[in-house]
Amino acid sequence: MDLIFIIGAGNTQITSNPILNLAIIYLPLALLILYGQKLQTWLITNDLSKTVGRLKEMKDKSRDETIAHITEGIDNKEETIKRLDSFLEYFTIMPVDLDPAGVINKLDHIMTSRDMRMKSEIKQLFPDLDELKANSIENVIEIATSFNFVYKIVRHFYLVGKKTNNFLLLAQLQMIIPFLMLQADALNKAMATFKKNQPIGDAIGPMIVGKLMLEHEKHDIAVDTVYAESDISGRKAILVTAKGPAGTVGQPGNAVQELINKENPSLLIMIDAALKLEGEKTGEVAEGIGAAIGGIGVDKFKIEEAATNSNLPVYAIVVKQSLVEAISLMTKEIAESVDTVHDIINRIIEERTNPNDKIIIVGVGNTIGVIQ
Repeated sequence: MDLIFIIGAGNTQITSNPILNLAIIYLPLALLILYGQKLQTWLITNDLSKTVGRLKEMKDKSRDETIAHITEGIDNKEETIKRLDSFLEYFTIMPVDLDPAGVINKLDHIMTSRDMRMKSEIKQLFPDLDELKANSIENVIEIATSFNFVYKIVRHFYLVGKKTNNFLLLAQLQMIIPFLMLQADALNKAMATFKKNQPIGDAIGPMIVGKLMLEHEKHDIAVDTVYAESDISGRKAILVTAKGPAGTVGQPGNAVQELINKENPSLLIMIDAALKLEGEKTGEVAEGIGAAIGGIGVDKFKIEEAATNSNLPVYAIVVKQSLVEAISLMTKEIAESVDTVHDIINRIIEERTNPNDKIIIVGVGNTIGVIQ
């Protein structure tokens, strides 16, 4: 005898036949066990396909914007586009580190050679460009190259996972995609900022030190790096930053090394942008100890080595911001941190040094749109 339950306006029939009941309950479970992973793989593949398509659109858009930016006002556009496409495929092979002794010097040599090659290539393409425009083109090409690299890596793992039907590979790719898309969105916003030579969030270090350098004579100390001397609370302050308003980070490692050996300072203060944690406020200022500088580690090593050999204390001040804020147009919250950092610098100098001491203050970051 069948049992009938009435729920609302519909009827649901459940048979009292135990075999049929077991089939109704366990058949879907069996199908889920046998084909559940294939279903998940299909869903993940479909989701990744849309993401790869979006990355391709962003990559193509960055290439088109780069072409429009660098070919503005020139006649031989076809040759320039051809050279640009070769730029997008440029790569750098890191030195072997099986024996770590001397690897920093190798890294320094390779990265310097890379930068010099890029600058010389741009100079050959556009011999009449001024330094500001040439640096703008170099930064825009770097953004387009980064887009191209991210897209090709994501596409590679997507196609390999799809080709081999590898659920774990596709699942891992899907898990890191949000972080990659965050970087892609940041690069997308950075493109417009670098084209217009506007200050970015990462320029807060040079902006803070550059304000202290205003109306003081600047001297070249390293490639794309300048310093000036000032007086702060009766101490000789040696101010160091990359040369603006062109978009460059300079060579702060070489500059600080030379100044430490030459001036024998009693304190080193480094100011830089720092990635904030979720929940922290943009523009929040924090103090610490150590060399506040990013990159692959060459400049940081040089500064730490020189400071250690001279037994020089190194103080760090950072302005917190997100990845997107670091490489896009500087926000009001970040810009307003300048006075706060100046107050901290004055306090540290008065508390940690004596009158007539020498202090080195370094503003680390990209100086695009920032003058000294």
